[in-house]
Amino acid sequence: MLYTMMLAFNIISINLITYFVILDIFCTSFLVIGYRAFTITIYYSLINNLHKRNRALIFSTQGQGPLLGVQLSRNINPSYRFEGFITTNKHKDGALISGKRVYYFDENNYKKLNAIIEKNNIDSIIFTSAKRFEDEKERLVEYCLDNNIKMFLYGGMQTLTDGKLEQPTIHPVQIEDLLERDEITIEIDKISAQLSDKVILVTGAAGSIGREIVLQLAKFDVRQIVLLDNAETPLHNIQLELEKLHPKVTAHFCLGDVRSKERMRYVFERFQPQIVFHAAAYKHVPMVESNPCEGVLVNVFGTLNVANQAIDHNVEKFVMVSTDKAVNPTNVMGATKRIAEMCVQKLNGTCTTKFITTRFGNVLGSNGSVIPLFKEQIAAGGPLTVTHPEIVRYFMTIPEACRLVLQAGAMGKGGEIFVFDMGEQVRIADLARKMIRLSGLEPERDIKIVYTGLRPGEKLYEELLSDKETTSATSHYKIRITPSVTNDDKDFDKLIQQMIEAAENIQINETVKTMKTLAPEFKSNNSAFAAFDK
Repeated sequence: MLYTMMLAFNIISINLITYFVILDIFCTSFLVIGYRAFTITIYYSLINNLHKRNRALIFSTQGQGPLLGVQLSRNINPSYRFEGFITTNKHKDGALISGKRVYYFDENNYKKLNAIIEKNNIDSIIFTSAKRFEDEKERLVEYCLDNNIKMFLYGGMQTLTDGKLEQPTIHPVQIEDLLERDEITIEIDKISAQLSDKVILVTGAAGSIGREIVLQLAKFDVRQIVLLDNAETPLHNIQLELEKLHPKVTAHFCLGDVRSKERMRYVFERFQPQIVFHAAAYKHVPMVESNPCEGVLVNVFGTLNVANQAIDHNVEKFVMVSTDKAVNPTNVMGATKRIAEMCVQKLNGTCTTKFITTRFGNVLGSNGSVIPLFKEQIAAGGPLTVTHPEIVRYFMTIPEACRLVLQAGAMGKGGEIFVFDMGEQVRIADLARKMIRLSGLEPERDIKIVYTGLRPGEKLYEELLSDKETTSATSHYKIRITPSVTNDDKDFDKLIQQMIEAAENIQINETVKTMKTLAPEFKSNNSAFAAFDK
């Protein structure tokens, strides 16, 4: 009996050992096979990512070019697979920099560049500076656009961290880069002297222009910046941005509507601003055309409301942000801005506050403007909507415009309308085509452009001056001045009040009719309000 039990135990032990051995072999095999599969997957993933990287040539063998080449060569997994340099210097052809070849090409004959790009399977070119890019706008940049070659701008090396150089800052070329002109310089000392130790109020501070004015003011030795806007979330966003970028700046964030007399009085009494930049406004032509009473109440009454508080609280300067649409206006928005210009010009000289107006065209990338719209439409696969094949607009970058606003504010003595040099007008259809090509797509083949027709109040081109206005030079090469052209009608104030009361009572027709009396040059275009033109 004992023998039988021992035999059975031995058999069970052998079976268990055999089971565990088999289990061990199975698990080991599974792990080995799994590890091998995982390694193969990672390998092919890295290979695929390698091929997906931008195969790039650096344009320039001087300045920052070699440094960028070294950095890209050392990085084991950059976003750019650096293949060499290209140059228009014939003597550099065939040279090696950081182990990479320099290729020469003739800008008068791109056949050789075509061969270089095809041989090396190049899909990207990196420009080493904004100046190099600017110099090549009519040559290499156009070549890249025509041949779907991606373009990047090198912005320098990031700061040292733990003794190691971080990734180079390289960003894709944007439409703003194509349209931007040479950097506008401003008289820093003159602006600083005006702003130093001052309390400054910016209305519309959460909008595109207001926000940039605030960020530029923060670079000066101001005492306080008061940011006023009626949009809660955008105001919160600029608060976070300002705290991050300029933590030492004393700033106050005020929710409020420029139409509220009580709120404006409170803000002025509490903070006692010495300079006001008035950027609060309704600006979208179709929206204001559909809501003329609200346009009047914000753009005219709101401006008067803030201006009167400025007078009551002995503000030194009131700088109003206006628009080229105020010139010979064909829409309600432009007319409200023109009437607002007339109001502040009329106030100038009646008090110690100096009222100054700045007038410029469209700014690139502002909220609700054409460029963000085109980007969204391209991302959605098109089509891009343009109102008319021949429509043109002036464009300026937001930082450019705001630098000039600060400059004009510093040089203004009161009563002037400062007009900015906006360069040449840009055809919107051409802008659409360039944005499509920048995305590596072909206009009409990959993305369609659809013409929707002029919107109510819209005109084919904008003007910076009216027929009655002439300009004279100022101390700044980008700013000209037009002398004050006011409404001499003895009933001007009465008409303003009549228009505001009609707007408050939502009497649309009466509001627009009074506007046309105040600004006889206001002739509606493609709008039902044309019936009220005289």
